[in-house]
Amino acid sequence: MAKLSKRQKAIAAKVKPNHTYLAAEAFELLKEVSSVKFNEAVDVAVQLGVDPRRSDQMVRGATVLPNGTGKSVRVAVFAQGANAEAAKAAGAEVVGFEDLAAEIKQGRMDFDVVIASPDAMRVVGQLGQILGPRGLMPNPKVGTVAVDVAGAVRNAKAGQVRYRTEKGGIIHCTIGKVDFTPDALIGNLNALLADLNKAKPAASKGIYMKRVSVSSTMGPGLVVDLGSLSA
Repeated sequence: MAKLSKRQKAIAAKVKPNHTYLAAEAFELLKEVSSVKFNEAVDVAVQLGVDPRRSDQMVRGATVLPNGTGKSVRVAVFAQGANAEAAKAAGAEVVGFEDLAAEIKQGRMDFDVVIASPDAMRVVGQLGQILGPRGLMPNPKVGTVAVDVAGAVRNAKAGQVRYRTEKGGIIHCTIGKVDFTPDALIGNLNALLADLNKAKPAASKGIYMKRVSVSSTMGPGLVVDLGSLSA
């Protein structure tokens, strides 16, 4: 058996095995056991009662976290005319049309989110093999293809996170940083769970919200009592 590091032993001493934590307790514990020199992200894993192999049970969407993610986001927008000006006014760092597509084909990738107006999709569609594998392809289901491009930019800047079911019906998402207060993290998690409930597929039967666990970048995974959350 591999030896535990000093940090791992310290975490193991504080984390109860097979224990379900109240949400506030879980977030306090993640902060308490954090010993690295950077501000760790706090992630959530939600196991849903869906079969992601079935198209009628796929859960996909986006949530604007009320307390943000703690991360600054660079936004690129494909738009022209008034939409381009609105995107710039809303804070988009990169705005263009065919010129931006040409730059991306040449390797420009200095952004975290790509948003497009509907009329720009004929241009963006040419970039599927570049943007798709990086999870950057605009999609109306997650609000990145939008008539209101300025609103989409503001949402991205405010802390919008995207989600989709993965293997086993699990959704992974970042909901903040370990230096957030427990109340801020709970508020973000409740917002995410509320949107997941709204997105429940009609074909999903039985228990839908099965299990919620939270973790930090270098920390342990902690199961959260759903009863301590409002969603």
